[in-house]
Amino acid sequence: MTSNRLILATLTVTAIFTAGPGISSAQAGELAEDTGAWLQMVGEGSLKAVNPDLEKARVWVEGQTRFDGNWEHWYQGMVRGALGYSLSDRATIWLGYTWLPTQNQNKPYIAQQDFWPAFRYVLPTDIGTFTFRTMWESNFLRGNQVRERPRQMIKFVHPFEFEPRFSLVAWDEAFYRVNTTDWGGKSGFDQNRVFAGFGWNFNSHVRTEIGYMNQYLEDAKHVNMTMHHLGMASVFINF
Repeated sequence: MTSNRLILATLTVTAIFTAGPGISSAQAGELAEDTGAWLQMVGEGSLKAVNPDLEKARVWVEGQTRFDGNWEHWYQGMVRGALGYSLSDRATIWLGYTWLPTQNQNKPYIAQQDFWPAFRYVLPTDIGTFTFRTMWESNFLRGNQVRERPRQMIKFVHPFEFEPRFSLVAWDEAFYRVNTTDWGGKSGFDQNRVFAGFGWNFNSHVRTEIGYMNQYLEDAKHVNMTMHHLGMASVFINF
């Protein structure tokens, strides 16, 4: 039974990791590649410490810093905050804001702002835990044009039986441009992120994950592509 579960978990991770590249809509064009790193810290918890009546209310705070140019260039940060409500022990709805300061090489500094609702559902199974997260971003950057961009993530975590604190982790997240904007490009596929790595639970409140992330992006006209090969390290704090 143990070996069957491990085989199923491995197949699930493989399916998640290979699904992303197949959803591109780009025409034949150039593919630019480089390496870098993303560092992430996420805190999430109930507001019952503020008021016992707010037990189902939740808060989510997150920060990231991102490097490209073969690890030598800081190009982006990310600050995210949201308030949520637990519909059940598995389902949560959110309403949040993201600030995305960006300094790409040889380009002017920009800072995108996003407002978004989100829905998350956690599904425990015999082989591990699946998490589904749907977000719908309204992206603001220049002028009065707003880009609508939904994004869908599926994440899988498989704890190892020989050490339950140690786990296999894989996730995939696809982004889609609903509308065409001058600054955000033509409608259609936007980008895909896929991750594979390992996780470690220090205790019930602190977890870390480390691994490889592949980020595939299409340009404004869906002609040329960029692929970032990224090392990613995350710390998750539950309170």
